[in-house]
Amino acid sequence: MFKRHHQLFTALRVLLDLCFVAAAFGGAYALRFGSPKTWPYPELPQTRETLIVAALALVIWPLSFRAVGLYRAQRQKTPLDEMFGVFKATLVAGLLLVALTYFIREARYSRGMLALFSTLSFLAVALERVFFKEVLQMVRRRGYNLRYILVLGAGRLARQVLEQVDLHKELGFWPVGCLSVTRKRVGTSVTGTEVIGTVRDLPHVLAQKAVDQVLVALPSRSMHHLPRIMEVCADTTVDVKLVPDVYQYATLFGGLEEFGGLPIVNLQSTGMLGINAVAKRIFDTIFSAIFLAALSPLLLVLAVLVDGKAFPMLKFRTMRSDAESLTGPVFAQAEDPRVTQLGRWLRRTSLDELPQLLNVLAGDMSLVGPRPERPVFIERFRRRIPRYQLRHMVKAGMTGWAQIHGLRGNTSIQKRVEYDLYYIEHWSLLLDLRILARTVAFGFLSRNAY
Repeated sequence: MFKRHHQLFTALRVLLDLCFVAAAFGGAYALRFGSPKTWPYPELPQTRETLIVAALALVIWPLSFRAVGLYRAQRQKTPLDEMFGVFKATLVAGLLLVALTYFIREARYSRGMLALFSTLSFLAVALERVFFKEVLQMVRRRGYNLRYILVLGAGRLARQVLEQVDLHKELGFWPVGCLSVTRKRVGTSVTGTEVIGTVRDLPHVLAQKAVDQVLVALPSRSMHHLPRIMEVCADTTVDVKLVPDVYQYATLFGGLEEFGGLPIVNLQSTGMLGINAVAKRIFDTIFSAIFLAALSPLLLVLAVLVDGKAFPMLKFRTMRSDAESLTGPVFAQAEDPRVTQLGRWLRRTSLDELPQLLNVLAGDMSLVGPRPERPVFIERFRRRIPRYQLRHMVKAGMTGWAQIHGLRGNTSIQKRVEYDLYYIEHWSLLLDLRILARTVAFGFLSRNAY
């Protein structure tokens, strides 16, 4: 069982890390001092100095790895998480080693050698850990090195947990069974895992079965069982984790946060705050300025041809000035008679949107985001469409995730909202670049632009 071998497993990880750190030190020494013709150095360091620095490195590196949690059992970590953890630990360890060699007279050493060693140790340990993780996942898929879990619950939450366990077999979690709240579920199964008893049977099940982790996946109405569950588990060595029954209410960026040591479940927020907001603003400013500089001759020509007026959101006028005098605010339709001849071409090619680059440069809009809507339509849609108002938690954009998927013009507003919220929750500069690239390549011409 995994728990019984955890200390041996950790010792093996430490030993492997030490071997690769030592190899990186030897490689850095050979590269720095082994080729005096290509990388001159006044004189070779004394053997005593080298041994002192090597000994310090072999102590500092595993301590740094331990400090950032690289020796904790976290099977959910991705290879990228692992590499980032190694990078942080190596950076801290490298700076500490440089500081120590500066203050310890006997250990003063070539800074170039230490920088080279830190770089090589990061590469070596990161590759070793990624390879080790891949081997472990392959072994776990074959049924070895498993971590046995007991799921408390037999409803929706328990089903979601077990579906994820089945989906990620490489993590090595193996359900030994479920415990339901009521006796009537005993003998049934949840996604292939048998309900072997009720929550009241927990002491007996823990005594009879090999369990490493208890996952509490009870509905909120059954959480009064939790004190008794914790009392029982406190008399064992099992890990206990709680799946909160609140994410059904989450709308945007649901997740777990910490405030002064208190865990807080976040049900709704925007991710474009702080450094994300600054990064997006810099991105918008740079690219809108580039586009304006490149397209300014075209903008001047179109402005002369159209004779447009500036709105709070700038556009070239494409309809007659009295377009809504009889109908009031309505969406444009295919072959709309209110659209001018030049306006039809501008709308078809989306060139009527180009003046919004000035809105972006001024900070009123973003290059990428949910498309803006007139207030009269916003009031109508927010009453009719759930979560519509959430799309206004970020700046409106010239193009967006919905638009590059064909949701323009008189298409489903509900579908557009879904795509807009997906964009907000998964935002990154890389996603913005992807949307801009698709807009430039395919987005100017659309069958729904009229």
